[in-house]
Amino acid sequence: MKANINIEFYGKTISAKDLEDEAKLVWKEEGRKIKDMRELDLYYKPEEGNCYYVVNGTETGSFHVEAK
Repeated sequence: MKANINIEFYGKTISAKDLEDEAKLVWKEEGRKIKDMRELDLYYKPEEGNCYYVVNGTETGSFHVEAK
């Protein structure tokens, strides 16, 4: 079974898949390989439009993403 998770707030929506894809893109843009991501934790703060991530329990970062 595949679950589609969407976050809705103030009339806007963003999917968990969109956040995951953006985190992977940021990771690659930093010169890293997707295959090195064993674990990805995402923390989305809709009031800020920021998503914070932790890769493999140690690597951290964030990116801005607007819901539509």
